[in-house]
Amino acid sequence: MARFIFITGGVVSSLGKGLMAASLAALLQARGYKVRIRKFDPYLNVDPGTMSPYQHGEVYVTDDGAETDLDLGHYERFTGVSSRQSDNITSGRIYRDIIARERRGDYLGATVQVIPHVTDAIKAFALADQADIDFILCEIGGTVGDIESLPFMEAIRQLRNELEPLQTLSVHVTLVPYIKAAGELKTKPTQHSVRELASLGIKPDILLCRAEHPIPESERRKIAQFCNVRAEAVIPALDAPSIYSVPQQYHAEGLDREVLRAFGITDAPEPDLSSWEDVTDRHFNPEGEVTIAVVGKYVGLQDAYKSLNEALIHGGLANRVKVNIRWIDAEIFEGDDDSQIIAALEPMHGILVPGGFGERGSEGKIASVRFARERGVPFFGICLGMQMACIESARAAGFEHASSTEFGPTDAPVVGIITEWMSAEGLQSRAEGGDLGGTMRLGAYPAKLSPNSHTSRIYGGAEVISERHRHRYEVNSAFIEPLEKQGLIFSGMSPDGLLPEIVERPDHPWFVGVQFHPELKSRPFDPHPLFAGFIAAALEQSRLV
Repeated sequence: MARFIFITGGVVSSLGKGLMAASLAALLQARGYKVRIRKFDPYLNVDPGTMSPYQHGEVYVTDDGAETDLDLGHYERFTGVSSRQSDNITSGRIYRDIIARERRGDYLGATVQVIPHVTDAIKAFALADQADIDFILCEIGGTVGDIESLPFMEAIRQLRNELEPLQTLSVHVTLVPYIKAAGELKTKPTQHSVRELASLGIKPDILLCRAEHPIPESERRKIAQFCNVRAEAVIPALDAPSIYSVPQQYHAEGLDREVLRAFGITDAPEPDLSSWEDVTDRHFNPEGEVTIAVVGKYVGLQDAYKSLNEALIHGGLANRVKVNIRWIDAEIFEGDDDSQIIAALEPMHGILVPGGFGERGSEGKIASVRFARERGVPFFGICLGMQMACIESARAAGFEHASSTEFGPTDAPVVGIITEWMSAEGLQSRAEGGDLGGTMRLGAYPAKLSPNSHTSRIYGGAEVISERHRHRYEVNSAFIEPLEKQGLIFSGMSPDGLLPEIVERPDHPWFVGVQFHPELKSRPFDPHPLFAGFIAAALEQSRLV
């Protein structure tokens, strides 16, 4: 029988509910329990796939092709448990499915309402796929009091009544702000947030109080008294020096112990946090450092590249070095003056061009690829970054107007839209002018590696790998022969040999481009080999600069 932990947030947004859920799941997992984490998103988009990265941050893609909230990346990185389509739901998806059922006549003439139809759909999502799971953590997006989240709160209230008394738990994440002028921590916002939650019929069992300053015992007792919880259930959550310090910090404050006590579990083993101790030791005690330039178009919001940022850190952990990331707007490299690109990239030990959509910044990315190729600087291209590497090579091979059809008509379409491809489910097809949402090549796909290639060695001699994709355009296989003559080798292809997956330059210290997103599968305990290899090459470069 799975136990459910419902996680809500109050006072303000961006308190770190996702990180809290991931950390608590990691602590329970360290005690030997099997965990799963789910995210309820109240917005009306079916999924975040069509949202601007500046609106929502990155879109995290699962093995089974779901475009999900970036919090699922935290879940996977902290627990190593791969998320699925069934682990992220939105109001938009719920309403879409309910309206489709109503149009088919499935409700037999009944009036379709928020209660019971919407709340029943939310409850069914929460209760699905419980087999062999000890704890299911359900994070509710947004803040208590938001109109959009009311159906989710009502569904939680109903579930707490319908399930067994010791089968559910409510954790409320709040803010205890410090008023500098008064020199005091203020507990009133937390009291009001808990009162708002109680007005919806939900009594929190544990309060996780985010604060910039230590919360005195007297203030914890005050919060407990006014919010009707045990003093031990008021858990301070102070700012941490690294997100990878958070599980140990929460354990020291007694979060996992209090959760188990609330469930009546008294015989749980102590958590084995040795792997977390190793991660933090490597993070805080590096034996060197490298500087990596990330040349992208969404650098104004680092959450747009959240998994990429973490994967670079993981590559540093693998090599026990600190990774300094320089976020560079690709547009500043567009123009005929090379002095700016030289000034910006010459001090770098590695250059990474990430994924993205649209023409803006593309010429700056191509210029970055050219700099890396000509100067022998370690280069890593991901998704659009690989495509830019192919276009740069085509131009060097004499195709002056080489480009992507994503950017408009071209005489040399090195990159073009893909309308058909094979998946595990069979032939997939998309119309060029069709919907944008959910129509890309999404999820895990296999790739065959060339024997004795640099990439094969990076993957430990593997012949076939599986990586996650999210793209609508592919490198045109008609250009493989001229590009290989120019020195760009296609070392990874789809199993049918039609879709290029990996390119590399054997005559370069480290030059790799991949069509997929390896950052989505990197973990602090198990850094992705491509990122570990890239940072190792950057470390070698740092000794030459």
